[in-house]
Amino acid sequence: MKKYLVLGILFILPITVYIFFAMSTNYFKPLPILTESVQELDGFKTLEGEPVQLKGRITVLGFFGSDLEVHRAYAYNLAHKIYTKNHSFNEFQFVILLPEGTEDQARNVSEKLEQIAPLDSWFFAFGSKENIHNVFNSLQSNLSLDSNLSTPFVFIVDKEGSLRGRKEDEEVGVMYGFDSSIIAEINNKMSDDVKVLLAEYRRALKKYDVDREI
Repeated sequence: MKKYLVLGILFILPITVYIFFAMSTNYFKPLPILTESVQELDGFKTLEGEPVQLKGRITVLGFFGSDLEVHRAYAYNLAHKIYTKNHSFNEFQFVILLPEGTEDQARNVSEKLEQIAPLDSWFFAFGSKENIHNVFNSLQSNLSLDSNLSTPFVFIVDKEGSLRGRKEDEEVGVMYGFDSSIIAEINNKMSDDVKVLLAEYRRALKKYDVDREI
């Protein structure tokens, strides 16, 4: 009896596991699009004077305003909980928009962030107040910037320039951005959503490679 039981388990278990993963593949849910066509980052320059853009990159987009020191802890939260885990993904980046004239503050914070991880995919980008407002407003969220052009909320923008988020979050309903001042929200909700979006593009790339081989 034991012999047949063991044989049955050995036969049924692989089939069960296969069906489970097959169902997971078929019912994979992408991260919802909340806003299409977020404004491109025209006119913004990095600390190195280079342009930066959303198109073609998965972007965590932040607005930390004219007093970056106030948001230093938020930047560290994001670096530890999100950036270090994902910056090696070729098309993933962090872009923090700041008003022109805050370059020295950004350099100081960058020195600290480099102790956490290489900043090859983390950019502080500088532009006019008008451009910052225009990009933020194009998100069409239910959030707002303060008088310093800042917010602790950060946003996930996909390669096509669309804002991704949650349509039915159990706590806030439609979730446009993630509060970087709340570690639990960054460590749980945002981390999960970034994983989902990266997995979405990895799956698309694998499918493309298979189709090319066919």
